[in-house]
Amino acid sequence: MRAAFTATRLTRKHSSDELLRAQYEARREARGLSAKTRPPAREAYASGKGVDGDAIDARAVEQAMRAGIEYYQGIQDDDGHWASDYGGPMFLMPGLIIAAHVMGKEQEILGGHRREEMLRYLENHTNEDGGVGLHIEGHSTMFGTVLTYVALRLLGRSAETPSCAKAREWILSRGGATEVPSWGKFWLAILGVYEWHGLNPVPPECWLLPYWLPMHPGRYWCHCRMVYLPMSYLYGIRATAKPSALTDELKLELYVQKSYADIDWNSARNACAKEDLYYPHPWIQDVVWATLMKFEPLLVNSKLRKWACEEAMKHIHYEDENTRYVDIGPVNKVFNMLCCWFENPDSSAVKKHIPRIADYLWVAEDGMKMQGYNGSQLWDCAFAVQGIVATGMAKDFGQCLKRAHDFIEKSQVRDDCPGDLSKWYRHISKGAWPFSTRDHGWPISDCSAEGLKAALTLASLDDDLVGAQISVDRLAECVNVILSYQNKSSGGWATYENTRAGKWVEVLNPAETFGDIMIDYPYVECSSASLQALCRFSERYPDVRAADIAHAKKTGRQFLKNIQRDDGSWYGSWAVCFTYGTWFGVLGLIATGSTYATCPNLRKACDFLLSKQQAEGGWGESYLSCEKKTYHELIDQQSGKPTAHVVNTAWSLLALITAGQAERDAAPLHRAARVLLSMQLPNGDWPQQTIMGQFNQNCMISYRYHNSFTFWALGEYRSKVLNA
Repeated sequence: MRAAFTATRLTRKHSSDELLRAQYEARREARGLSAKTRPPAREAYASGKGVDGDAIDARAVEQAMRAGIEYYQGIQDDDGHWASDYGGPMFLMPGLIIAAHVMGKEQEILGGHRREEMLRYLENHTNEDGGVGLHIEGHSTMFGTVLTYVALRLLGRSAETPSCAKAREWILSRGGATEVPSWGKFWLAILGVYEWHGLNPVPPECWLLPYWLPMHPGRYWCHCRMVYLPMSYLYGIRATAKPSALTDELKLELYVQKSYADIDWNSARNACAKEDLYYPHPWIQDVVWATLMKFEPLLVNSKLRKWACEEAMKHIHYEDENTRYVDIGPVNKVFNMLCCWFENPDSSAVKKHIPRIADYLWVAEDGMKMQGYNGSQLWDCAFAVQGIVATGMAKDFGQCLKRAHDFIEKSQVRDDCPGDLSKWYRHISKGAWPFSTRDHGWPISDCSAEGLKAALTLASLDDDLVGAQISVDRLAECVNVILSYQNKSSGGWATYENTRAGKWVEVLNPAETFGDIMIDYPYVECSSASLQALCRFSERYPDVRAADIAHAKKTGRQFLKNIQRDDGSWYGSWAVCFTYGTWFGVLGLIATGSTYATCPNLRKACDFLLSKQQAEGGWGESYLSCEKKTYHELIDQQSGKPTAHVVNTAWSLLALITAGQAERDAAPLHRAARVLLSMQLPNGDWPQQTIMGQFNQNCMISYRYHNSFTFWALGEYRSKVLNA
């Protein structure tokens, strides 16, 4: 498996979780989950008339769904969730490797087989030119290449190793490590191979400002806030590793100047390689940073700086304790751990942090990676439940659904964070569902919505089949959280919190590689999922929060219409991309009362999707759609022609079926369903193709969407097209 991946790593950059699947396959028979159904033969669903647009035999669709679910239930974990790779970004694991070196805990954090598998991963994902992308499928960047080079050297590779030599050549040919974006500069400064005065300031004094200021960090999007919080502490104390022979070597290897002493650090502050520059600094930022640089010598070692760092550490400890030391994401997880270590290397906080590093590590045939979260457990489980039930086969997969129900029930957040939430800039969370696990605990609007939808879907089934339904009181607590997330100004839903500041704050975005990170914007996905969940809840419990839900539906529906693009699409901010966003947009409109006949927005959305259907019947969308914000066809590298992606096809098929396409012209649906059937593998699985997740417009992340959405789409096709 490992050798096969390495042999094709330049053309097939995404792992397929073959190690995980092999482990589950080895236990399949002992668990009583043998896959007995084979996918249908091609002649079973081929067009009898030689035309792909005619209907498919329903028996072939049922056979494909049954084979798919039999396979899928065999890789379900005993606790009810589906484990999977949530990697993709290439800048995450190098930070952990640097932190382990700084703390002197390489053996504890990177020991055993971890070092070997991390090396395998880093070298598998170097590009042909020797550089490394922001993510596994991206073009080479200074950020990815510099951090990967440093990580390889810290893991024991010599500078002459081919992977290091090529990476170093790439770096030096583009101006050296002074051209790395600000996050890369920060990591190099902590390692002691870059000077702190070569960075734009990250002053911890910001945490002492009054909250009424619109640029107060408590108003930032929580991921931005929770990353720059520990960064401000580390910057404030000038946290730096002890020098070593290796750091001395890196000072010579990373830069084009004759010596480290020759570097102009002031000029380096705003330097950024063109390969990395996605969000250029507005001139106002340069003014702000230059001004703060004037004051920085007065603040270092001052009483004010000490007070500010103490305040920052209070918030860091609060975040650690409320997430059981998992933290909201991998970047602040490692930064928070470093803060605790610099505060007190022998503290209980450091001892609690280290074991939870494992929550973020994942090994596949391409090696060991650091994931973009501690997993997507609840999110995937909620979609799996809805997909299985949509096939009409719930009675045949009761034990699978019961395990999933148990996981969903146990994952619901049962309490708010302690203390005065406003003091810690936290939103209510009692009743919400997280993206991953209850230990993580950060509530999210669309995760709460999908959790609620899954719980309601299971509540429609017999308790003897799937277990006792979650009480209405607990479901109502989730409704309360979802309602609280809606922004009064726009009518839309953001992710973790309400939108707390205006879009103008984005001019202060210091991260050259990411877009829209400063505030929690409202999104089509979060808004549609929330509206769907509220509508489903009100159908079952019409007397609970009826007036509030009715108002939310009205204003949320208008938000969806307002953000629809002129071509009929919606931009998907959390997956690739317009097919994903438009699926959500369509379902949100329909949930709130739209029909094709009465809603021009819905007609435009259907026209958009149909216009992107490929000749053979599928849809395939490249991650470049996210980055460029225009639709980009997925192109097969070998043939140079458009190619279908099973996930984009499933989303588009689901949207069109829900919008009543069968009543107008079912041929596009028949063609799409044939594509899904034709792509099924002999074991019932569907292929893991190109990367499908995204965040902040410019970075991609892995999801295992190719199972649940595919049999979900086929289930809707059978029930609403073939059997309508």
